Amino acid sequence: MNDTKVQITLRAMEPEDLEILYQIENDRELWEVGTANVPYSRYALNNYVMCAANDIYTDKQVRLVMENEEKKVVGLLDILNFDPRHLRAELGIVVLKEHRGKGYGEQAINRAIEYSRDFLHIHQLYAIVDAANTASVQLFKKVGFTQGAFVKEWIYDGSTYHDAFFMQKFFAKNA
Repeated sequence: MNDTKVQITLRAMEPEDLEILYQIENDRELWEVGTANVPYSRYALNNYVMCAANDIYTDKQVRLVMENEEKKVVGLLDILNFDPRHLRAELGIVVLKEHRGKGYGEQAINRAIEYSRDFLHIHQLYAIVDAANTASVQLFKKVGFTQGAFVKEWIYDGSTYHDAFFMQKFFAKNA
């Protein structure tokens, strides 16, 4: 990881982000760590971008674009499966290959933590991480997530099941 402090911005998705969204959603390597297992058309993704209310209470998720200092897209961050009754949500992140190891993921997760705690008043963020993805497990630990339940054969990549960790970050009620 670089020692220099990187700066990223999390912003709402725009129609101009369709190609990067198409690239990420159709990357078969990412299907192994996420819930998607079919390709998405540009038409379907465009409809998503155009129709999403970008309101976590309406959509139960918010998808944010990660931009670096040069306003270049370096990845996507999702706060999804939002449960307003139990005040919890899942966190998902994808940093594009060419931008990994530069600190963007850490900064994006820290910003998502601040947003979730300070504006959504969430009690808990969680992530489901492939147990073999040691870089991601370490990243989540570095930003304060604890390694919770170990779930066997939780993620299926189309040919093999992978074990996963349920990573959690709790916020004190009055923090």
